[in-house]
Amino acid sequence: MDNSKNLHGHLFALTANIMWGLMAPIGKSALQEFSALSVTTFRMVGAAAAFWILSIFCKQEHVNHRDMLKIFFASLFALVFNQGVFIFGLSMTSPIDASIVTTTLPIVTMIVAAIYLKEPVTNKKVLGIFVGAMGALILIMSSQAGSNGNGSLIGDLLCLIAQISFSIYLTVFKGLTQQYSAVTINKWMFVYASMCYIPFSYYDISTIQWASISTVAIIQVLYVVLGGSFLAYLCIMTAQKLLRPTVVSMYNYMQPIVATIAAIIMGIGSFGWQKGLAIALVFLGVYIVTQSKSKADFEKAGREL
Repeated sequence: MDNSKNLHGHLFALTANIMWGLMAPIGKSALQEFSALSVTTFRMVGAAAAFWILSIFCKQEHVNHRDMLKIFFASLFALVFNQGVFIFGLSMTSPIDASIVTTTLPIVTMIVAAIYLKEPVTNKKVLGIFVGAMGALILIMSSQAGSNGNGSLIGDLLCLIAQISFSIYLTVFKGLTQQYSAVTINKWMFVYASMCYIPFSYYDISTIQWASISTVAIIQVLYVVLGGSFLAYLCIMTAQKLLRPTVVSMYNYMQPIVATIAAIIMGIGSFGWQKGLAIALVFLGVYIVTQSKSKADFEKAGREL
């Protein structure tokens, strides 16, 4: 039973990060015609509507007032300060720089989990994160050859803040995902996030010249809303219920892999031995971290002794 739950957790985490991996190229392209603030607001409001519609067909759960306050703060860290800030960072920096910054998530999550959850920092966990990081960086650096940087320190810092924010969400608010369904949490989180952005984005959205917006850009925004938000957050919260925070965060290394594969399929990238090595290292790193002992494992071993 536990093995089945773990498998499902890994599949959900993998699916979420595949969708987020496509976010950098697709989102960057959409930002050519929409402002970062308007794209972020479309994302929050659109996903909120999708989750509320889905909730009609799901079992209704009552959320008490104290937990509703927790969900509000969870939305700040998981959405407002994470995906919202990431979109602003992406609008200022290059997709390559943004991908490099995303590789910090497992490291930050390990530190936050050690402080907040008292999760042990084992040798296997450190080795796994290091191996995965090396794979992701080899992949990004090999993709960077011959490309234009167009990086920005402010943009990179915003992307880093987004990673720190999400690591806090994965660790501090894990209890919510154990108590309520992913649909219940998400429908409220995206409503709260929408409330945070709508007052600041009204002018941007009201001045959009829709006649000049291409169909491709609209489709890209729809992907950001339904793929990179609705489905991705549904998957990641289900994975969060089944896996440890550090394991969930390790799948962040899949994002540059997805971006590379997408580039190859689109005919704007090539596959060499460096990319093959990088992908192998990422999967090896994820495997090593999953084999590391959790706090519960150590406590169980202590009881048996």
